[in-house]
Amino acid sequence: MADAGIVESKAAAFMNFIAFEKGLSQNTQEAYRNDLRNFSAWLKSQKAGDISADTLIDYIFYMKAKKYSEMTVARSLTAIKVFFRFLVRTGSLEKSPFEDMDSFKVHKKIPEALTSADIDRLLSAPDLSKKEGIRDKAMLELLYSAGIRVSELTGLELTDVDLEQRTLRCFGKGSKERVVPVGEYVVEALSNYLDVRASFLKAKFSQHLFVTRLARKFTREGVWLMIKSYARKAGVEKNVYPHIFRHTFATHLLAGGADLRSVQEMLGHKDISTTQIYTHVDRSRLKKVHKQFHPRG
Repeated sequence: MADAGIVESKAAAFMNFIAFEKGLSQNTQEAYRNDLRNFSAWLKSQKAGDISADTLIDYIFYMKAKKYSEMTVARSLTAIKVFFRFLVRTGSLEKSPFEDMDSFKVHKKIPEALTSADIDRLLSAPDLSKKEGIRDKAMLELLYSAGIRVSELTGLELTDVDLEQRTLRCFGKGSKERVVPVGEYVVEALSNYLDVRASFLKAKFSQHLFVTRLARKFTREGVWLMIKSYARKAGVEKNVYPHIFRHTFATHLLAGGADLRSVQEMLGHKDISTTQIYTHVDRSRLKKVHKQFHPRG
């Protein structure tokens, strides 16, 4: 068993580990820090002496009693599990308490996607007679056609785009690099934007691909506001936010017949089970496949 005080005493060393060795993103680091802090506070409130599998189960019931979502519970347990794995790896602990408990299964929420009609209206919303509209059109096209995260979009630099090869280089979670193919719509939209990009800079230099009217790098909040504005203009009633374009990208690819492994690679998912969520979105394609290929279809 692990002494309850080990969570607090080893937290700083663990944070250094996930930052500098694991290379986890700043958002993930902050989430892990909060999860460990909450777990440590709960242990103190329970006056826990040791941490066993039963302690972890009690903590799960505590979080559920507090009405935490299943995804929040799962994420918290992941942080704690990685922490104990670190303790074993560094010799601070012989065995993780997670080894004595069954895996906690989460019913993953099926992501909502936009329809093709929604996408067409959104991509037609920017005013291409204005330079801002040309820029915004390129950003929207990239979010949908490449399925990239908003953090990846705002982090793009000029050298990450190869219009001749029709590829895009981006850095995902943990600074993991991947190359994503893009189609002719993205190439055209980016070409048009690059023709007017200099007018945003006003003789200044920026390595960032997308810049604001003040020649600054776009923030995630800035992209969110831009998307909300176009959703209202296009009359799309669904809740439109940056990540829904990524959900839609994956859903439309699978609905069109793309294989799961290819979609996993394009999304940059480490585990294919994450990509498999999208197979539940379009049941109609599975019914067609069954009818076409099964003798009793």
